[in-house]
Amino acid sequence: MGSIGVVFILFIVAILVMSFVTVQQGTVAVITVFGKFRRILHPGLNFRIPVIEQIFKRISYQNRSIELKFQAISQDQANVYFTAMLLYSVLNEESATIENVAFKFVDERSFMQALIRSVEGAVRAFVATKKQSEILLLRTEIIHHVKEQLDIQLEGWGYHLMDLQINDINFDEDILKSMSRVVASNNLKAAAENEGQALLITKTKAAEAEGNAIKISADAERTAAQMRGQGVALFREEVARGMASAAKEMENANLDASFILFSMWTDAIKHFAEYGKGNTIFLDGSANNYQRTMQQLMSTLQGFDPEKEKEKL
Repeated sequence: MGSIGVVFILFIVAILVMSFVTVQQGTVAVITVFGKFRRILHPGLNFRIPVIEQIFKRISYQNRSIELKFQAISQDQANVYFTAMLLYSVLNEESATIENVAFKFVDERSFMQALIRSVEGAVRAFVATKKQSEILLLRTEIIHHVKEQLDIQLEGWGYHLMDLQINDINFDEDILKSMSRVVASNNLKAAAENEGQALLITKTKAAEAEGNAIKISADAERTAAQMRGQGVALFREEVARGMASAAKEMENANLDASFILFSMWTDAIKHFAEYGKGNTIFLDGSANNYQRTMQQLMSTLQGFDPEKEKEKL
């Protein structure tokens, strides 16, 4: 009787030990009863019915990531190679979600295969509608397209696609070389256009500067000519005024007007001698020549009215 009691106590202790289950943080435990889903156990210490309630599997709802490498063909039949990083997790900790995660796929390997093929299919379907020259500029559009295509499908499996990062996009070597040549030719074209614009601007500025210089020179020449004309006019005005004053003085002194002409003639000869700079001047000093010169000067003086000359000036 004593041994039976000990066995019974040990049995009770074993049942109690089997009744308590510890679930790690970040995971949940799926409980089945005779192979059918019953409930889930959350992190911490949980109670279950021994033997009847079995732990089917433990599911982590922490974020998980995988790296993908696959190939797609563009609309113009160019091979495009992608390297991507996929970040996903269990949608939530609700019983329905955990049940989908636990029983939709036979094992984790089957789920990963379906997930990878779904992502590759969505990317290939998008790339097939674009040309290879456009794909490098459509990285963000590709990510949005894949998320739109997979969000609903993954929710049915109990998962959520958090992020898809396309880290690298490559092409065949021949395509890369041709793209490099296109970029180089575009750079040369842009450089030539910039050089042409710079040359045009330089020549335009030079022409504007030359035009402005010509304009300034013309304005200066016009001003100088105007000042020379004004100087000549003032000189003539002063000559007329002086001759009128001298004629009036000669008239008041009862002297012949030819004396003025004689004085002007001698002053002219003196001026020639002072400023001739070594040039030889031949003058006919005979009485006939002097008389002829006086007659010519007198003829210019005949009909000369100082007041009228001042009005003309």
